Formats: sequence, C-alpha cells, structure tokens
Amino acid sequence: MERIQRFYWNDGGRSSCGFVGLAGDCVTRAISIATGLVYRDVYNELSKMAGMSPRAGMVDSVTCQYLARCGWERQATTGVLVEDFLVPPGTSIIECKKRRRGNGHVFAVLDGVLHDTWDPREEMAYEVNAVWTPGSNAVVQRGDGPTTRRHDNDLTQAEFEKIIQRLRAIDNTARNHASTESERENALRMMQSLLMRHNLTRQDITGQEVDSTTQHTRLACAVNGSRALAWEKDLAFYVTDHIFPMTQWYYNRQGHRTLFFFYGPKFDVDNAIQLFRELLLTIASAAKLLYGGYARGSGASYAEGYVASLPKSALVEGTVEDVGETKSSDHSLIQQRTLSVQETAREWLDLECGIRLVKGYRRTRDFHDPAAEGLGRMHGAQHQVTVPNRKLRLGFQPPSK
Repeated sequence: MERIQRFYWNDGGRSSCGFVGLAGDCVTRAISIATGLVYRDVYNELSKMAGMSPRAGMVDSVTCQYLARCGWERQATTGVLVEDFLVPPGTSIIECKKRRRGNGHVFAVLDGVLHDTWDPREEMAYEVNAVWTPGSNAVVQRGDGPTTRRHDNDLTQAEFEKIIQRLRAIDNTARNHASTESERENALRMMQSLLMRHNLTRQDITGQEVDSTTQHTRLACAVNGSRALAWEKDLAFYVTDHIFPMTQWYYNRQGHRTLFFFYGPKFDVDNAIQLFRELLLTIASAAKLLYGGYARGSGASYAEGYVASLPKSALVEGTVEDVGETKSSDHSLIQQRTLSVQETAREWLDLECGIRLVKGYRRTRDFHDPAAEGLGRMHGAQHQVTVPNRKLRLGFQPPSK
C-alpha cells in the first residue's frame, strides 16, 4: 500500500457518450472508471435504482447497493486526509468528505493514479471515510482506462451537438406563434422523445452551445513562499485576464503553504498553469539574483515592476491578431462568450468542488524601491511571452523570418 502518486484527468467517458451540461456526477464517473462499464449504462442504472437523475449526485444507499451488486466490498476508515491515505494496490474507489462543511466526494484510483476531473488532495481538507475494493468476482477495470466500446445508443460529442441543434430547431417551431397547433404538438412530442432518449433537460438546449460542450477542471500551483505576495497575485491576474481569459483563479492558504488554483475549460487551464509556473520561476529567480530576494524590499519592487510591464497586446507570441484591427462587434461577441464560460466555470466549481468564492482585499507593503521597480519594468517589457499550445484563429499570418 502506498500514497496516491499523481493525478490524471478523466471524466469516465461522459463526453464520449454524448452527455453535455454541468453535472456533479462523481459517483457515476468513479464507478465507470473503476469497473470499466460504459458511463451511459452506469448512469441509466443508477437513475432507475434511485428514481432520480444521478447528474447532481447520488444517495449513499444506492451507491452501496450498486457497487455491492458489482461485487465490490466496502471498508470504513478513520478520518485520514486523502493526501496521506495509503490506497490498496490495483483498483479502488475512495469515499471522502470535506472537514467542517461535510461535502462528500467519490473518486477512483487505478494503480496509484487518481482518476477524476479535479484533484481533491489539493484542498488538504478531504478525509477518507471509506474505501471500496473489488471482490473475487467483481466487475473491475483492467488496463489503462475505462472501456471505449460503444453501444448502439452511444453518441460521439460531434453527433450529440447535432442532436442539440435539432432540439433547438424543434423548440423554435414549438414556440413560433405562426405554427399551427398540430405543428406545435408534433414538435413538443418529438422534443420530449429526444430529451428522454439522450438523457437531456431543457436547460441543455436553452444554454449556449459552448457552455454545454466544455470540459472543466481545476489545477493548483504552490507559490514560492508560505504566503501569497502582491506581485504573484498580479501575475495570476495577468495570465487569466490577458492570455487565457476563459480561465479564472483564486488562492487559499493550506497549512504552511499557499496555493493558487486555476479553473475553467480544461485546455485553457492546462496551459494557463504551465505559463504561470514558468513566469513565476523566471521573475522570482531574476529578483533573487539582482536583489537577494523576491518577497520584500527591492526584490519585491522589482518583481512588481516586471509583472506590470509584461506585454498585454494581442500580438503576444502564439496569439493571432492585433486588437486595433478587430471589429467592435467581434469584441462584443468574444466578451459575451468569455463571460458565459466564466459563469459556467463558477457554477462547475460550486457544483463539482463545493467551493463558493468570496472577494478579499490585499495589504500594501510599507517599503517601495522606485529604482528596482523601474528596472523590473524594463525587463518585463522585454520579456517574450510564449503562450503554450495556443490555438491560432482564422486569418492569422505567422511573421515572416
């Protein structure tokens, strides 16, 4: 037995089965990953047993009944933190609860690797209260991940987007006053049939399409010291506001360390935290070489100036277009999409991670070195920010060499 070694993002096959929209589906996800059963089959079976949709969670009694039927055995444990818990070898399902608040979560572990859409170890607040292990005749996942076999009623994400578009067209017909009564009735019957067949709700077709198909995650990065500094917060703002606006961030003190959490669309979060770590190390190293430190005095002033002068133009290397040449209508559409994705990410953070954020205010430092800040501004303005894995937009022409 050993501690969990690392985290691997895995939605249990939810997106490949065509499910869209936000869901607190940790039970369905963990069972699908650990047993290798198709996500849709687990979803439908839990729904029948509970008499309710499992997309918002599942009662413990139904979870226990389903896993026992699959040949799994439950063993209660004492309140050991997830990061300190020794997981059994092979495949297991871990039940944990957050201290004080009592929010529950379930995730799967395969050969020491935590498979989930976010890592509960980062919170340092989740305690394991039970572990499920497969019995001698249990249904259990063998190999690197969940099964990829498809049933006749399974759909790919692209196929499901077509279903969503069709549902919206039918919904428009049903709402159109120019349609006859029989046309509206037929449209409603067709829409109800499609919703039931594909486990959708009206919320899935009334929301924006980008929100329905986005995969979310949350990643943490420990800062250099035990507390968050002003320039480190400014750097997080820079990464999320100017480079990856779809992502958002917050920080939290966990024991003797401070973590910066980035959350939002998975692709953007992966790249945002990669860039944040790179800049964090670069600026801290430069400040320490020049002034012997980065947390206070001239070193902190240098780091603040460095962050303040990082390039904010859309012509940052790896991006695509000059802001001045973008039409105002395009800007409004981009802003609307960004705000919509950010709102969805906050809902996901609350639904999946049980976190509701509140705003705080930082304290200012007493000492300030204008000369060090000026040098930092000069170095920051010269920094060539390379955006990792940035998607190019149509019309972008790479600079000629």
